[in-house]
Amino acid sequence: MNVLALDFPPVSHLFQWPAIWFEGTPYAVNKTALIYLGATIVTMLIFALAGRKHETLVPAGVQHVAESGIQFIEESVVMQTIGSEGKKYVPFLTTMFFFILFSNITEVIPFLQFPANSRMAMPITLALLVWVIYNVLGVKAQGLGGYLKNSLFPPGVPKALYLIVTPIELVSTFVVRPFSLAIRLWANMVAGHLLLVTFAILSATMFEAGGLGWVGAIGLSWPMLILMTGFEILVSFLQAFIFTILTAVYIGGSIHPEH
Repeated sequence: MNVLALDFPPVSHLFQWPAIWFEGTPYAVNKTALIYLGATIVTMLIFALAGRKHETLVPAGVQHVAESGIQFIEESVVMQTIGSEGKKYVPFLTTMFFFILFSNITEVIPFLQFPANSRMAMPITLALLVWVIYNVLGVKAQGLGGYLKNSLFPPGVPKALYLIVTPIELVSTFVVRPFSLAIRLWANMVAGHLLLVTFAILSATMFEAGGLGWVGAIGLSWPMLILMTGFEILVSFLQAFIFTILTAVYIGGSIHPEH
């Protein structure tokens, strides 16, 4: 009886990529950096190409993608969380959505097969950027004293409860938010990457084993790999959407303290 031997690489090997260019220098570039660079270029190209003048009134191709993305963010994110006053933040939120999406979706693209956001550096960088933005906007809209007062002493709460509520609001607003944003994105992409690698290795091992291994691969592991690939495409979109809508919620809460 043949026993399948799964050669599963160490977890560190799934996330650590050697430098491709300039190894050993501060300018070293690896696979993760290339994915982020590609996500940046693709995002810029979409809106640069969409911004060109077109003779037809009906958008098509790249222009349709860009306009649909902008409309989606405006109607499903900004208007639902900030209101009409938040339309000026649509460019920032749309760019963030597309950048995160393109950085995630590479986990299902052949030869790349790695979600860049399964490394913590960029999720925490984006989360800290969001933290700075919503705090600055809150101070700008309410003044420093008003922003701190409305953040730490929510109106309508009995004064006796401030002993409990204020420390919770302090930690939640100024500490937990950026870390929850970053960890949510990072953890979901890590989990998805591990699942895809597991089923890919299982399918390859079963095919190599031959005989009943082919049956198991075709009947179980390969269909699961296809199913998980489709699921991870959905997760890539959802995580980009969740990060974007939470950013809008935090901005809306900063400039509209009554909410």
